[in-house]
Amino acid sequence: MYLPLFSLPQQKRDSTGMSTHRIAPMPVQQRRSIWPPASFWKALGSHLLIPLFLAAGMALAYLGAFHQPEPHDLPVAIVGTGPAADVFAQTLNDKAAKELDVTTVADASTARAKVKSQELAAAYETDATHATIIVSTASSATTAEAATKLFLPIAYQQHLPVTIDDVRPAAVKDGTGQGLFFLLVALSVGSYASAIAVAAVTAKLGMGWRIGIAAGVALVVAGIGVVVAGPVYGVLSGNEWSIWLLGALYVFGIVTIGIGLHPVLGKWTTPALTMLFVMLNFTSSGGIFAASLSPALFAGLNTFWNGAAWLDAARALTYFPGQAFGFDGLRLALWATAGIALIGVTHLLSARKRRLADEQRLVTAAEEESVIAA
Repeated sequence: MYLPLFSLPQQKRDSTGMSTHRIAPMPVQQRRSIWPPASFWKALGSHLLIPLFLAAGMALAYLGAFHQPEPHDLPVAIVGTGPAADVFAQTLNDKAAKELDVTTVADASTARAKVKSQELAAAYETDATHATIIVSTASSATTAEAATKLFLPIAYQQHLPVTIDDVRPAAVKDGTGQGLFFLLVALSVGSYASAIAVAAVTAKLGMGWRIGIAAGVALVVAGIGVVVAGPVYGVLSGNEWSIWLLGALYVFGIVTIGIGLHPVLGKWTTPALTMLFVMLNFTSSGGIFAASLSPALFAGLNTFWNGAAWLDAARALTYFPGQAFGFDGLRLALWATAGIALIGVTHLLSARKRRLADEQRLVTAAEEESVIAA
């Protein structure tokens, strides 16, 4: 059937009975704009807000922490006694007052003991024919490298052959000395991803169930990481059970914080957890660069952040047997306590039907996708 190009005349009779003709006007079609409407741009902006936050935050955190490591108050020592050793140490201090903290130790055995206990980052020993740089790659491979670069030119100026004495090397199967740091990365990602999942599943359960399930998930996530790092790849050289329990305490703190934040932040929970436990956590942990090589912000965070606490404790258990790590365990316990307290606060706010928090807030598909992306 063919449609007419115009409407047929419609007949209508006037008051005298005569018929008149009227042409119906054709509707005018509006021209479609190639520019999307304002509602589209508003929706696009709201969807891109979280990805852009993550992109900017990652760039600022990682480049800010790692782009130019410089020593500040790096503890090193000159081996020797008497005026010559004192003058040598003072000269180094004067040349690099902000970068180095140079002291003297009486003999090489004392220097090695202090480097092993992480009181010193490195020590420099010389005699009439030879120079030795004493370091510990298990403490920090990058710090050992920085100290070596510091003392090598001095040995060359003294025309002495150099030996590197690594008094506490990393594990045989951990060539970079950063295996524990990468285990920390695995535990962290598993933690904040689990927090969103637990918040979704336990939305209608009581506070006790939420905390209990968080504890169970923490044990599982930490167990997976320790099995992969230990039996599978051989990064751990003993004390796996202790590292597992410390890892579970670390994971529990992150999961409970995520559960506590979700009723308040909703879809912004994942960006908040990413900021706390990726952007600020990895950069301040001392896994890549120790605090003595990091910018002031990240060196300051290293003193109390949970990633640094776990990594210091795991290093002590793996490479420095007998070294106390009670303060690191206390830091992890305080973070876990903060997570439990946060769940309690949001539970009370929800029980009183405050608009600030909603424990039964559903996890959206967009939130799950953002967890994977982060």
